[in-house]
Amino acid sequence: MSRQAETVFLEEWLSVRCGITATATSSGGKTTARAIVQAWTGLRDSPESDPEAHLQTLVNARFSLHVAEPQARLLLTLLQSSPSHPLLLTLLYVWVRKSPNPNPSFIDSALLLLSPTIFASSSFSLEAFLLLAAFSFAPSVSANTNTRCFDFMLKLLSLLPDNNNAQLLPHMPRVLAAFGYALSSSLTVYSPEMLDFLFRILVGTGQHGTFVHGLMILYLFHWVFSNLIAFRYSDKIRVLVLAAFEDKNYASFAVFMAAVGVLRALESDLVVSGMRVRDCVVGRIEVLVGDLVSRRLRFGYDDGVGNEEDRLLLRCVSIGLARTVAFSGHSSLFVSLALALLTEIFPLPRLYRSVLESGLGGVELKEIREHVDGVLFKEAGAVTGVLCRQYVLADEESKNVVENLMWEYCRDVYFGHRQVAVMLKGGKNDLLESLEKIAESAFLMVVVFALAVAKHKLNSNFAQEIQMDVSLKILVSFSCVECFRHVRLPEYMETIRKVVAGVKNENGCTSFVNSMPSYADLTEGPDQKGNYLWSKDEVQTARILFYLRVIPTFVECLPSLVFRNMVAPTMFLYMEHPNGKAARASHSVFMAFMTMGKDSEKNDEASLKEQLVFHYMQRSLLGYPGITPFEGMASGVVGMVQHLPAGSPAIFYCIHSLVEKANQLCSEVFTYEADVWKKWQGDPEPSKKLMDLVLRLVFLVDIQVLPDLMKLLAHLITKLPRDAQNIVLNELYSQVADSDDVVRKPTLVSWLQSLSYLCMNATNLDAAYRKSESEINPTLASIADPLNSGRTTARL
Repeated sequence: MSRQAETVFLEEWLSVRCGITATATSSGGKTTARAIVQAWTGLRDSPESDPEAHLQTLVNARFSLHVAEPQARLLLTLLQSSPSHPLLLTLLYVWVRKSPNPNPSFIDSALLLLSPTIFASSSFSLEAFLLLAAFSFAPSVSANTNTRCFDFMLKLLSLLPDNNNAQLLPHMPRVLAAFGYALSSSLTVYSPEMLDFLFRILVGTGQHGTFVHGLMILYLFHWVFSNLIAFRYSDKIRVLVLAAFEDKNYASFAVFMAAVGVLRALESDLVVSGMRVRDCVVGRIEVLVGDLVSRRLRFGYDDGVGNEEDRLLLRCVSIGLARTVAFSGHSSLFVSLALALLTEIFPLPRLYRSVLESGLGGVELKEIREHVDGVLFKEAGAVTGVLCRQYVLADEESKNVVENLMWEYCRDVYFGHRQVAVMLKGGKNDLLESLEKIAESAFLMVVVFALAVAKHKLNSNFAQEIQMDVSLKILVSFSCVECFRHVRLPEYMETIRKVVAGVKNENGCTSFVNSMPSYADLTEGPDQKGNYLWSKDEVQTARILFYLRVIPTFVECLPSLVFRNMVAPTMFLYMEHPNGKAARASHSVFMAFMTMGKDSEKNDEASLKEQLVFHYMQRSLLGYPGITPFEGMASGVVGMVQHLPAGSPAIFYCIHSLVEKANQLCSEVFTYEADVWKKWQGDPEPSKKLMDLVLRLVFLVDIQVLPDLMKLLAHLITKLPRDAQNIVLNELYSQVADSDDVVRKPTLVSWLQSLSYLCMNATNLDAAYRKSESEINPTLASIADPLNSGRTTARL
């Protein structure tokens, strides 16, 4: 019978599978072949001397060492006289594991010699236990020898102190390897008792590293049952399953991981009655996880404290289900996966509380970094994938439970990270960066899960009210985690497109906008104390930026009153934000509102659009060119002049404000830098950009406003230096020539000819400034007035 020849030392295999560094392997690699030969020679030639050093050399090289039977006999001889029993037992273990077919008579002789030495000290010997287990697993031993091995092993296990297994924790790979060999042997009668010892050892081991022990249990049972399946030990499989998964007071995490290991083995090959065995194992898993979920959901997804045993079981559930197929659609498994992700894999709310409650001292940076580097965190993607697959199988009640847990988690992460970020800014930035690493992965989890929800619920099978509610919750949740979106994610954009379509109605839009933080909340800070500056709050800025980007997609469905009360204050506040993205998004919201077809004019009352223009121009021009992004302001102005009623006072106010600001900027730059006009020919500076916008409006404003704009523009151009005038006039000539507007083009041609003639005859900028208003205003007024253009030309 083949016995998984690729696994020589089970403890080494378990360590590698669980990500534990095998220090013994590295130390063995440093032992040279010459040192090994010298050690064997020393043991053989000087058997009476102290063999400690020679034995230690050989033990250090055990992973690369080959022990032949003559050498094993030498070791057995030394065992009768040497006090170095652990080293000798370890080398005998190497012999039996590396021998393809160990001599059964030699094993019987070894048992006779071992009996008095093993029990001489009346204490548990791990080396002896491991060697006896390896003997029992040897393919050539007789049933009688096997029985004696088990008798000795059980006697050794009885020497362990009750409820005090701390001495075994550092050696858990070897402990579990011994049980693995024993449980894989051909003997069945002792299996329940061995399992009982194994699970009792794991009770109460709630110290650091128990999660890794659980992972070892998973792989151990996978290995054991794969052997039993290969050997066709059907009876033993049934006995082990009944013994392992009956309702006893074992450590729940160990029983769960053992069950997952059995299922992994059954996936590849089903033995006789395999389905009945599988049902028994799955049933035990569902009971364990069902009880866990019932306890945890009483307090929400995170009760803040949590039972350590429950937390350990949650970690094991996440890894266990990620490392086997989706074997059950039981609701408790689905909910437990969500709980594990939100509380153990991405435990952000708990970490935030610790930071805030301890005043920076309670959460060690090392602890967070160890979590990020640990097996559990690295499995986050796989666990999230299982969660989404289980979502499809779960019942609607469980789906709703998990969805609500996820959306609540997003809100808690937002408020917690915002408080911590405000507190740590400029302080423990390393701690903040480590928390953000966890949050970035949590963002990916939220997005992938939200897409699964959207695909399932945003269709005709669900009522419109349900679809709108789901869409709103996803949008609000995305806003809460927007701060952690640092990569382009196709799933993110796909989800956004789906859910935005679900709120394109008045009720949906209003609900979404009402979920946005109020103006007071934005400016007061998370704790209402200390020196808080809203523009420095990056977490809040990211959330508001999300709202500002989404609102334009359905602004036409938003009631004007809601826009005025909820959106406008935030929009105007973030127009002054130093973050260019936030400022541009605010201008985009204004432009979207101005360009939508719906208007709320009633009789003589000014429309909301017209009311907002005055404040918009004041805010925009006050921050230009410092804070206000030109592209954002230009889009807002263009949208305004094209969609306000013809002849609106707001448009007159707009063009007057723009020309006044352009005049101010030009006066400042030409006063301090006479040759600034040269920069106008390259990358335009702020004054030139504003001048270009005013020139563009000549072709966009309605005919009622055009004469006023022409008059203002003529005033502005004639005050420019000669070279700057030429640049502006050339641009105007080009634009007029390319225009196909048959209504205003004749007027603009006549006006431009007169303006050009006036500029050409002006001697210099100083002379223009010395002219009195009574002399220049009638001339410029006639240039701006199409009806007087003929008289102006004759006069000039």
